[in-house]
Amino acid sequence: MQAYRFALDLTAGQERDVLAHAGAARLAHNWALARVKAVMDQRAAERTYGVPDGQLTELVSWSLPALRKAWNAVKADVAPWWAQCSKEAFNTGLDTLARALKNWADSRSGKRRGRPAGFPRFKSRRRGVASVRFTTGAIRVEPDRMHVVLPRLGRLKLHESARKLARRLEAGTARIMSATVRRDGGRWYVAFCVEVDRAERGPARPDSVVGVDVGIKHLAVLSTGELVDNPRHLAAAQQRMRRLGRALARKQGPDRRTRQRPSNRWQRAADRLGRAHARVANLRRDGLHKLTTRLVREHGTIVVEDLNVTGMLANRRLARHIADAGFAEIRRQLTYKTGWNGGRLLVADRWYPSSKTCSGCGAVKTKLALSERIYTCRACGLVLDRDLNAARNLAAIAAQYNTAGSGPVSGRGADQKTRPSGQVAVKRQPGTALAGKTGTVPPQGGTTDHALTMRIR
Repeated sequence: MQAYRFALDLTAGQERDVLAHAGAARLAHNWALARVKAVMDQRAAERTYGVPDGQLTELVSWSLPALRKAWNAVKADVAPWWAQCSKEAFNTGLDTLARALKNWADSRSGKRRGRPAGFPRFKSRRRGVASVRFTTGAIRVEPDRMHVVLPRLGRLKLHESARKLARRLEAGTARIMSATVRRDGGRWYVAFCVEVDRAERGPARPDSVVGVDVGIKHLAVLSTGELVDNPRHLAAAQQRMRRLGRALARKQGPDRRTRQRPSNRWQRAADRLGRAHARVANLRRDGLHKLTTRLVREHGTIVVEDLNVTGMLANRRLARHIADAGFAEIRRQLTYKTGWNGGRLLVADRWYPSSKTCSGCGAVKTKLALSERIYTCRACGLVLDRDLNAARNLAAIAAQYNTAGSGPVSGRGADQKTRPSGQVAVKRQPGTALAGKTGTVPPQGGTTDHALTMRIR
């Protein structure tokens, strides 16, 4: 599954039609949410009265088929104009609600990993994102490759050519599954979810291994010695964003308490600020795609770290720079692009001391302050850039990993956080022992072989 996203050039009438479909999706979402929430609140109130569980108000199913059946029964009363919009518009709102309720229920029961998912909220006309998704009907790219056809919306002009998608469709190697029209940063986009028959490809150097250490000073440091500069798009645009933010604050904005609508000048200022944020996001997305595509096309094996980005964002001094770099996005793109290009992605364990380990002799430091940008080994005297040393240690992990489950392991690190004090640990090699120790096999259950904690993507 692959997505193709194109900008649209809509006329005033076409934009009104799209907004009408987005409003229909919002109406269906809010109606279904109010229905589910009313039943849940009623059951909670009945419990406070001491009503047994067997006599409580019957629950309402929030699956998509059940919500769709309930909507079809009342749509003539709730939305008498429902025939003016495509049925896909109402299905969009019901589908988003069904997914949100399922995520909330799975998060509460522990079935869903990650951050807790909150209970769905009502969508606002002004604060929400206008979006509508089409899964049935006439969805195609015109032969001129500058227009697309969507159900009820008709023929829409593209701002850019859709030749990449059109070539696949003409060759029969792609099939459009759905199309989503969305407003983002003041512009309208159409995104096609496509099932692609992708030919087998291989990287330029299948045996090449590269370790990638992401950071703030340099966006990525490769084990080959290459330093990828961090453009810091957000920092570059910060001064202009602050000026636009101050200009917006001086305008007459909306007031939820008095239900005062914003002025036209406030709306234009908000659009300018939104376009500035969208430009930063587009520049960041473009740079990350170019970096990850180059890595997967050139190297057969890529090794990265399993970073705790959520915990790193707790550092108020570095949170903005970490979010601007996009560490999680780099790993996400490498995950699916390595599969597309015939490579493999190895993810080092979160507690692997890549920065504290000497890439020359394997000695591990117990402490390494973030301010120490040059790694100095007290065992062998190696002096090296901190990030380059970490990238080399990541690249060395590939030699330990064996997909067949056998083979020599060059060394072992730690599978837990390095102790805050104590002697400097030295990486042990198979067939060797520390001074004063005998035997070459670690105690049962005490192995710290990192090949066992690798995850292949």
